[in-house]
Amino acid sequence: MPKKKIARKSTAIDMTAMCDVSFLLLTFFMLATKFKPPDPVEVVTPASISDTKVAETNIITITIDKNGRVFFDMDGIPTKHALIDSIDRSMRLGLTPAEKQNFALSSGVGVPFNQLKSFLNLQPADQKSFKSPGIPVDTTLTDSNELFKWVAYARLVNPEARLSVKGDGGVKYPVVRAVFSTLANKKIQGHKFYAVTSLKANPNQKEGEEEEK
Repeated sequence: MPKKKIARKSTAIDMTAMCDVSFLLLTFFMLATKFKPPDPVEVVTPASISDTKVAETNIITITIDKNGRVFFDMDGIPTKHALIDSIDRSMRLGLTPAEKQNFALSSGVGVPFNQLKSFLNLQPADQKSFKSPGIPVDTTLTDSNELFKWVAYARLVNPEARLSVKGDGGVKYPVVRAVFSTLANKKIQGHKFYAVTSLKANPNQKEGEEEEK
């Protein structure tokens, strides 16, 4: 008796569902991704062998450019709104809602309080054209140390925010010392801070040997 042949079935796989899932995932990542805001000025950080990563969220960033100008920024639009409200009330700057919104959307400030209103009168895209002299940092006089006030109010608004300093490798030491002394002030809650550097090879590491994490 001849064997009965079994009809061959198609091995084609319907990819429609997989394509739908792929597009859903792509849409999710496009909407959920938070891009890192640009720095107020360009700096070339010094190199070190430390591979400790500083968090990119919930952070206060102090930037020092090669000319010794000091800039302040912190992440989170609602947090920045609360900060500028506190600064406006304390310094009696008379900022408008539009100027406060420009601060919340800015990539950082580097001006004294008496120039802040003029700076925030510009849209965030135009603020880099402003000739920012830097935030005053005078460790001998508390009233003249405006960086201390920015950091102190920022810590009151967000006590969990971490402090980081991003300085150019060519900046003169007295400026760095003044910034570090300000951040180490006991009146600033949680005065531990991090220095941002670029990673270089460990001179004590043998060739072909993996560095311990």
